[in-house]
Amino acid sequence: MNILKRLRDKDSRRGLWLISPTLLWMIGLLIIPLILVVITSLGQRDPDGNVIYTFSVNNYLRLMGYSFNASCGDTPPPCFDDLYITILWRSLVLAFQTTALVILVGYPLAYYVARAPARWRNLLLFLILIPLWTNFVIRVYAWIMILRSQGVINNLLEAVWPVILPVYTVLYNLILSPLSVYLPLHLSAPGAFQPLEMLYTPGAVLVGMLYEFLPFMILPMYTSLEKIEPALYEAAADLGASAARTFWRVTLPLSAPGIVAGTILVFIPVMGTFIVSDILGGRQVILVGNLIQRQFLDARDSTFGSAASIILMVMTLIVTIFYTRRFGFGEEIASA
Repeated sequence: MNILKRLRDKDSRRGLWLISPTLLWMIGLLIIPLILVVITSLGQRDPDGNVIYTFSVNNYLRLMGYSFNASCGDTPPPCFDDLYITILWRSLVLAFQTTALVILVGYPLAYYVARAPARWRNLLLFLILIPLWTNFVIRVYAWIMILRSQGVINNLLEAVWPVILPVYTVLYNLILSPLSVYLPLHLSAPGAFQPLEMLYTPGAVLVGMLYEFLPFMILPMYTSLEKIEPALYEAAADLGASAARTFWRVTLPLSAPGIVAGTILVFIPVMGTFIVSDILGGRQVILVGNLIQRQFLDARDSTFGSAASIILMVMTLIVTIFYTRRFGFGEEIASA
């Protein structure tokens, strides 16, 4: 009854007309395509690549590790295969790693820009935004020139190798060798210079993600830091607070809106990206975005690709809801 009364109300009808373009846009470009993806994910692919709408959950069971292929070895189908679970887990872990690394690198940069003299701020922001003027793919390909065996880093290391070899020998024996299993790149034993195998490794993908999404973390954090009144720092100093105490009690809490906003802006696209892992990871680092791309374009299995898309969306939604409930995303954005 309340809804009917509101619809009869003149102001409510006027408001409905005002938001109708947005509603039509969301229904036509978001809700309807999402429904079609869900329906497709419940179908099956025939030998010609066409979709048979059987309304089965087999595609979701495949993603959870249950294989329905006849090639299960001695085990009759369905059998368990953790391939897709590994891909989903790797994507989630890499998204958390990238987000954490972007915060650690981006916060000092945002703080420096916010505290810089006013005449330099626009220039510094301009330098941060310049990479975004270049095509995303070209920026990723540039890292191949840096990370490959004959790239910039390896050529520089080879030139200074005789000088750093004694130091590297000590570090390798004491630290690097015991931790080699946990490092994202392969390190050779001390001796003649061997190029670092940085390309097509998880470390290369992580570096590429950091480079691509760093501006999306810096800008919202800069906005929050720039709004902090200098008088608060003066008051903290007058009360005898040290620089560290001022940071933990004043700067960090007041910059939380930018951190929360930047985290959401980075985590969501990282979960679904496939270009960085495809170029810098090759066939060694396959993420859920690569899985979806290959199912649609290579395998022509839109049903399984749709199921993977829905699982990706659900995973991202769960993490985002938990994060926003935990840190109050709506309130933080409003204050930012």
